[in-house]
Formats: sequence, C-alpha cells, structure tokens
Amino acid sequence: MTTAQAQRADRFDEWLQGINRVCGRFGAKCLGSEFSGSIREHKAGAIKLSFVDVSQARLFRTPKEVAQTDGKHFYLAFQLSGRAGMEQAGNRIEMSPGDITLIDSTLPSDFVYQENSRQLSLILPRHVVEQGLRFSGVRCAQRIPASAPVAVMANRLILESTRQDSLSLPESEATLDALVSLLRPALCSAEAEQDAHERLFRKTLRFIDEHICSEELCPEAIAREVGVSVRGLYRMFSRKGLVVAQYIKNRRLDFCAESLRHAAGEQKLSALGYAWGFTDSSYFSTAFKARFGVSPSEYRKQYSQG
Repeated sequence: MTTAQAQRADRFDEWLQGINRVCGRFGAKCLGSEFSGSIREHKAGAIKLSFVDVSQARLFRTPKEVAQTDGKHFYLAFQLSGRAGMEQAGNRIEMSPGDITLIDSTLPSDFVYQENSRQLSLILPRHVVEQGLRFSGVRCAQRIPASAPVAVMANRLILESTRQDSLSLPESEATLDALVSLLRPALCSAEAEQDAHERLFRKTLRFIDEHICSEELCPEAIAREVGVSVRGLYRMFSRKGLVVAQYIKNRRLDFCAESLRHAAGEQKLSALGYAWGFTDSSYFSTAFKARFGVSPSEYRKQYSQG
C-alpha cells in the first residue's frame, strides 16, 4: 500500500468512527480514490443533529449493525449539497439539494454518497414521530422534493435552529414537533389513512386518551369499547410494533411530562402520577426516568429554569 493509499484509509477509518459515534453503528465502503469525509455534531436542548460531508462512500446498515445500535429513533435527512442515493424497505431515492427524507434506525438501510455530498442528519425520537403522525403509517425513504413548500419551510426552520445558541429545552422540543407537523402530509402513508384497520386503530387511541386517567383502563375494557377481542386488540398494536400496556404507560408519562412543563405550582409528584393513573409513586418515578432520561423533579426543574 502506498503512502497516499494508507493516508486515505486512515481518513476513511476516522470518518467511519465519527459516524458510528454520532449516528449509531454503520458499515461502510470507500468507492473511489477521491474519498473525503467529515462529520460535525450540533446539540441544542432536544435537538441532536450532525452535518455529514462526504465524497465517494457507501454507508449501510444490515441486520447485524441494527442489532448493535441501541437507539430506536428516526433520522430526518436534509440534502444540503451534492447528491446521495438512499434506500430502505425496498424504496430507493436519489437526493438532490433541498430534498428531505425520513429513515428508520431500526431497519436495514443503504446510502451511496457521490461527489461533495453534504447532509444534515437530525435525530427524531420515536415518540415524537409516532405522536406527530398518530400512527397513521410512516413513509420511509420517500423523497420530499426541494420544490415542495413544506420542504422549503422545513429546511429554513432546521437551519435557523442551528444558529440559535440559546435555544431552551422547551423551544427545541417545540421545534421538533413543528418539523414533524410540517412534514406530516409527506410522511404519512395515504393508503393507511383509508384503511379500515387504521380507522379502528385511531378510534382505539382516542378512547385510550379519553380514559387515560382511569385506573380501570385495561386491554379488556378497551377491546370491549372498540368491538374487538382482546387477542385482536393485541394484534392491532403488534402490527405497529407496540404493546398495549406499554403504550398506555407511555401515554400517561407523556401527559405527566406535559403537566410538568406547564405546572404553575409545586404539585406533589406522587399526586401528579396518581392523577394520570399511576398508583405507585416509586414505579412512576422509575418509568418517567426510563422514558425521558431524567427524574420527574429534574424534568420540572429544567422547565422552571427555561
């Protein structure tokens, strides 16, 4: 191996290590002698993104790399310059400057970067996407063209957010929610919206939200209300990769978090948990920290200081 080849191999390995550190486990191949690559992180509150500059490289995630990655989130990829090929779940698109697409970190994927490609890769927590789209079916590896008005606005919003050094946690969370809401028409599966099973699923979600505070909310009561068997209810949620009891718990936690963000006083945390259906204060605190990364008291403190 010549000195030039060795230096290129070192640069490639350094770039891939940066990708794996920031974006999760990927495999990669160098596609030419003109390879170049760099990655720069940006964090502000709930916003976690990276600028990926690369020429002549392929990134891929097989089931092996998926199993080695802890995060179960989505990536919202903004093509800033150059071109890239993105493939997932049988869908393959060619990305040009200004285009946007959504990638699921839990599924295999394959990306090919041509000359001087620059992407902004934004991590979207799974619950943000799921709540924003209301489980209506997510379209991954679908190109949202640069000419679409929502793409123009989304590009401006995310780029402007990277220039705001003092963005608070509530403001950054609102930015993520706004992006998902803005892109909802392009990210939702139109076929799923018309499906009878989807309508039944949305009816089920509405019933859960309306009775989320009730201690009696359980799979049997939900199945009886929406007119399916308990087994059918489990299958309905399983098709979405969900478990009924876990979904109920997470919705209660989400409502608790919303209450903490907008609470004017110092309500006892045990009382807050009880109000949203948690009868065990210790379990509530443990479950809250597992979902949001901090305890309820720390979460409230973040917002009271924001």
